[in-house]
Amino acid sequence: MADEEPSVLRQLARLSTIGVTLVAATAIGLAIGYGLDRVLGTGPWLTLIFTLFGIVAGFLNLFRDVGMIGGRRRKP
Repeated sequence: MADEEPSVLRQLARLSTIGVTLVAATAIGLAIGYGLDRVLGTGPWLTLIFTLFGIVAGFLNLFRDVGMIGGRRRKP
């Protein structure tokens, strides 16, 4: 049963979370950077850096999810 292809509904459910994942990762990075900037008084620099980290994390999740859906799974 582990070798079966995922159902269409399961693939659609996974695809529907991609947009939410991108936005959530960016928002979390933004919030962490903004909070650190307020505590440390470093201006916009940590906000920008952590927002970029959030965007990168969101895209890494996107590529991972799309690769799993496309059937190109890597074996650990």
